[in-house]
Amino acid sequence: MVGSQETKLVVITGMSGAGKTVAVQSFEDLGYYCVDNLPPALLPKFLELMKDGSNTINKVALVMDLRGREFFDSLFSALDDLTESDWLEEHILFLDAQDKMLVSRYKETRRQHPLAPEGLPLDGIEQERKILSELRGRAQYFIDTTNLKPKELREKIISRYGEEKQKIFSINLLSFGFKYGMPIDADIVFDVRFLPNPHYVDHLQPLTGQNKDVSDYVLKWPETQKFNEKLLDLLSFVLPQYKKEGKSQLVIAIGCTGGQHRSVTLAEYYAKHFSGQYVTHVSHRDIDKRKGH
Repeated sequence: MVGSQETKLVVITGMSGAGKTVAVQSFEDLGYYCVDNLPPALLPKFLELMKDGSNTINKVALVMDLRGREFFDSLFSALDDLTESDWLEEHILFLDAQDKMLVSRYKETRRQHPLAPEGLPLDGIEQERKILSELRGRAQYFIDTTNLKPKELREKIISRYGEEKQKIFSINLLSFGFKYGMPIDADIVFDVRFLPNPHYVDHLQPLTGQNKDVSDYVLKWPETQKFNEKLLDLLSFVLPQYKKEGKSQLVIAIGCTGGQHRSVTLAEYYAKHFSGQYVTHVSHRDIDKRKGH
């Protein structure tokens, strides 16, 4: 155990094809140490390693399902041991879906059901449902994924298991110059070439938007201030929507002619504005480029 901090353990289980892969990826995004297909018989030994005083892992998600069915009978005794551990907060997440949807998913992936490798998927599903019935009843959290898209399942898991202070959504403000081409990895692109250009001011031309004189010049104009007001209002609305949609990162590109003055200034300005709300990064693709290079 790490100090006096209680260790969180989530056991991810449920029907084959119900979304356990998406689930474990979601827990990875939440900072959990994840193990896929851990044989239940190895759970006590794994817990011993977790309890070791030198261990720094305090959030673990384990996927245990019928791929390890030769060990599955030992799962219930292992789960009973968990309830007696005062240093461990244990939780079982059970994923399920209607038989018709599970069959459809097996057909789409052309996979065989682990309990019916030579038979029909429905035969394996029926057997699996009987075997897992007791475990389903012991679960603290149940999700029916029949009508859920992967991003919706991820949202449910993050909503249930995500920590309030945890930042799992980040934005990257990227400045660039249109003369060097559009960035291929941008989610949103804004063109600011209509703003007054410091390039035509002799003492500002060799500088960049990271210089205070250039920044002051770009930001002082009424059209810049009006643009910032409207754009920040737009971003304040859409960023939570992208986060809700399930994106972990959003790349917002700001472009001017050469990527040295206006776009750099505004990328820095927006990054500073949102840094208190989101994990924010700023990068300048073309800031060091000059004509002819």
